[in-house]
Amino acid sequence: MSSSSRGETPALPATVRLGDLEVRRLGFGAMQLPGPGVWGEPRDLARAHAVLRRAGQLGIDFIDTSWYYGPLVANRLIAEVLHPYRAGLVIATKLGGCRTADGGWGIALRPDELRAGCEHDLRSLRRDHLDVVHLRWTVGADVPFGEALGAMVQLAAEGKIRHLALSNITRAQLDHALAEGAAIVAVQNLYNVAAGERQLGGRADSVVAEQELLIDECTARGIAFLPYFSLAIPGARLPPSPALAAIAEARGATISQIAIAWLLARSPVMLPIPGTSSAAHLDENWAAREIALSSEEVAAIASARQ
Repeated sequence: MSSSSRGETPALPATVRLGDLEVRRLGFGAMQLPGPGVWGEPRDLARAHAVLRRAGQLGIDFIDTSWYYGPLVANRLIAEVLHPYRAGLVIATKLGGCRTADGGWGIALRPDELRAGCEHDLRSLRRDHLDVVHLRWTVGADVPFGEALGAMVQLAAEGKIRHLALSNITRAQLDHALAEGAAIVAVQNLYNVAAGERQLGGRADSVVAEQELLIDECTARGIAFLPYFSLAIPGARLPPSPALAAIAEARGATISQIAIAWLLARSPVMLPIPGTSSAAHLDENWAAREIALSSEEVAAIASARQ
């Protein structure tokens, strides 16, 4: 891949901290390991195992998963291939969701449900504690945010969770959690080069602006920001902008690699977690870390999101 010396952005950090943990600034999302619809066994077990083995060979030290991927399938696959876990490998999970009998997605934010989900993660990952756990919020939940957060804080106090994180939240909810004394180390929200919020039904520009402000707050506070669906929502990919396609062509890179490089340039606390069921695609994603976009390229991609 070619690189541009014109207008280079300042050198980007190679790692990001999550409390007392430090990981490289590109992780792996395990959502695509189970079968279609994130349900049941993978179509090709050997292929799923190969992706996880390759992640270890590349030195990827951050994996994002959840007990309800499968359910329990993604976690089991991770443990089958990577347990006993090497020193430095951080596995993050999410609580607050569940799966319905028809393969749909449900809400599980009551304190007893959060505790049960935590136990699912511990057993299926073969861990005595969980490194980082996101409280995955859902708008319209019948549980107050503070009550769900309190349950997570209690799990952390019991030693089941090492570090607390939040997912699918607003800036006000992050501020609320911090004001309550919760030591939040990461936020995981929808964010990508396609202005991801608009892919969820054309939500208002104010929502897009709010997300940018949330990233800025995380940056100022040193809180890691994990963009989920970092390469756009599966099944809802938007046509790449001319700017993105032109930069990819000029650099001899793929559009996905430029999309990842742009995320890394957006903030020093950005920790993309693109998922894949292909070892070759994993290699491609990992190589995006070496692409240093110029300030002009960063601005062109950002402008195309508007």
